[in-house]
Amino acid sequence: MPESILRVRIPGLDLVHPVMNASGILGYEPEHIDRMYRWGLSAIVTKTITPTPRRGYEAPIIIELPSGGFLNAVGLANPGKERIPDIVSACRRIGLPVVVSVGGTSENEFLDVASIAEESGANAVELNLSCPHTKGYGMDIGSDPSNVRSVVKSVAQSLKIPVYAKLGLSDNVVKSSEKALEAGATGLTLINTVKAMYVDVHSLKPVLTNVMGGLSGPPIHPIAVRVVYEVYRELKPVIIGVGGIYDWRSAAELIAVGASALQIGSMLALKGKEIVAEVLRGLERWVREKGAKNISELVGAALRS
Repeated sequence: MPESILRVRIPGLDLVHPVMNASGILGYEPEHIDRMYRWGLSAIVTKTITPTPRRGYEAPIIIELPSGGFLNAVGLANPGKERIPDIVSACRRIGLPVVVSVGGTSENEFLDVASIAEESGANAVELNLSCPHTKGYGMDIGSDPSNVRSVVKSVAQSLKIPVYAKLGLSDNVVKSSEKALEAGATGLTLINTVKAMYVDVHSLKPVLTNVMGGLSGPPIHPIAVRVVYEVYRELKPVIIGVGGIYDWRSAAELIAVGASALQIGSMLALKGKEIVAEVLRGLERWVREKGAKNISELVGAALRS
């Protein structure tokens, strides 16, 4: 039987197709992982896990915007590193590769969680250097290229499994990407949610308890396309593209500008297996229409045309 034209191989991940979930969508109970499997994803990406449990912010933590998309400030709520072995085991039992998303406020914290992920059998880790709404985490680190280099180097030189650096929108995103790769990152995940806010004009107060949150969904897709394009043009790294995918065309856009694999977040939460099936059907037609033998042949095609 011929191999699927959607099969993707990137470091640490042999994927039957390019579509994974974005970090933040998966819960921690076995039934949540089973649901992702039933939805047809090619790999599981965990929520960001920190050394100790975090409760996150008080509700409201997520709202659907009248202009489209979502605004969330969960606050990196997670059960802490002690749950990593259980989560990884549950994923491996159903036969899916698992990427553990790692959060921390220092090199030591990132390394602590990443090491447990490797010991537990994770296929790869994704360093969250881009959360826009939790002080001391994510973007507070990832917007500074020197910080990115320090964190990635600390983890990459200590682990044997692949290390992906997840970077968000900042003026330094290309430079941060370069420093992450220099420090040993296997690849990049681009992008995360974009810092934003929403005010209720009747109460005259921000809706989220944290005031600021991360904008996700279709509104950020053109931003993600631009960032992936610029980073791929300058550095040609392995990129996992994420940001506002809402149909097969938006998925194909990210591949055309340099993404080798994809993650879906907001629309996965809204449409579940429907969006996965829709994207895969459309991508398969697209690959055939372009006369390619495999979807990987179309990675970065927009920069060659």
